[in-house]
Amino acid sequence: MSSLDLARWQFAITTVYHFLFVPITIGMAFLVAGLQSAWYRTAKLKYLRATKFFGRLFLINFAIGVVTGIVQEFQFGMNWSSYSRFVGDIFGAPLAMEGLLAFFLESTFLGLWIFGWDRLPKKLHLASIWVAATGTLLSAYFILAANSWMQHPVGYTMNLEKGRAELTDIVAVLTQKTTLVTFFHTIPSAAFSGAAFVAGVSAWLIIKKKDIEMARPTMKLGLITMVISFIFIGVSGDLTSRVMTEQQPMKMAAAEALYNTTDSAPFSLLTIGSLDGSRSVFQIDIPSALSFLSTGNFKGVVEGVNDLQKSYEEKYGPGNYKPNIPLAYWSFRLMMGFGFIGVFFALLALYQMRKGGTPHGKWFGPAMISLPFLPLAAISFGWIFTETARQPWAVFGLIKTADGVSPVVSAGAVLFTMIVFTLLYGVLAFIEVGLILKTIQIGPRQEIEHEVSTVGGADDRPLVMSY
Repeated sequence: MSSLDLARWQFAITTVYHFLFVPITIGMAFLVAGLQSAWYRTAKLKYLRATKFFGRLFLINFAIGVVTGIVQEFQFGMNWSSYSRFVGDIFGAPLAMEGLLAFFLESTFLGLWIFGWDRLPKKLHLASIWVAATGTLLSAYFILAANSWMQHPVGYTMNLEKGRAELTDIVAVLTQKTTLVTFFHTIPSAAFSGAAFVAGVSAWLIIKKKDIEMARPTMKLGLITMVISFIFIGVSGDLTSRVMTEQQPMKMAAAEALYNTTDSAPFSLLTIGSLDGSRSVFQIDIPSALSFLSTGNFKGVVEGVNDLQKSYEEKYGPGNYKPNIPLAYWSFRLMMGFGFIGVFFALLALYQMRKGGTPHGKWFGPAMISLPFLPLAAISFGWIFTETARQPWAVFGLIKTADGVSPVVSAGAVLFTMIVFTLLYGVLAFIEVGLILKTIQIGPRQEIEHEVSTVGGADDRPLVMSY
């Protein structure tokens, strides 16, 4: 394999691994803040136990996410130096804002929250977790703005003498349609993931009969949040597909294995293509559905892969501008499929919880244990689709991925670092899973009862001592 192939594999491994922690961190930050708010308003100790318990799980996830994110950024200078030189003036701006503003809020106020339980007034301590949670939103926004510029570059000018893109309008970079719809789609997805984690862990506590008083409301909170966030995911996904069709029509064509431009384009449920990727051989579809999803009109025209290939050759010169169509096609469907399975389990559990009931049946245990993993699988395949279906571009229309790799880094060097990082991430995964499982097995009650008399710091609100 060439240094380009290995660099792409390494970046894919580190990015997908890192992003497993990001949505859970964002989603759980607000759920933990909500649980602490419930304790502050009601003084019920079940909410205090829930805050402490899920707060500890949130912190474990946050710490591993920070470590893996740092490794990911180093690769821009290691394996992708040509890319970094080309886009550094633009790409670096939102990343710097993320570090100086968003991560500052996260780390500072999360530190206050961790060490301020018996030192800060309750209101100030509660505010610290809300500010930290807001920091996760800002962090996501700035990073998504940088990624969105790769999908649809705006606010720049080309310096032909230096051979790089230079920033001219940071407001355009931060407020373009791609950034807004991507943020609107990513945050509900994060809420979906964090809620599934809370619901799944709570269900395990119920199955093991550990603090059911606390686990029932937290499971219900997680399930309801999943359903609500999934509605927003559907709405934002529709908006995202229309923007994507407008800005990157090849990506939408690849997602549907649509080879020829057509009106009233069908949505493919199953497509089998030829070996050379030039035409479909067998297809099961929903008539006109793709045109509606892409354009808002059942008779709308959707461009096909082959026609786009010809137009790109005329615009950008000779070359293969088709992404890996089977990968784009199936990652798009796996993204939706895992999401639908997750919300189905959530609805089924909520239905059985109506009128105070407890979910039951052979399905409940396996479904709830798998629940935290379903949104993560959906999001991972979603990002795989987003990044691979943009190929061969690193920045759409400006620089190809093959031109962004470091020219002086050998394939052997990349292979060595990829092996090291993969082993390191394996160790981190072992630590992460071990810490989470140990925390879950201990349960919430044991870690709270002996501290409850000192929790909360200086405040004139009485602390109710009964369960």
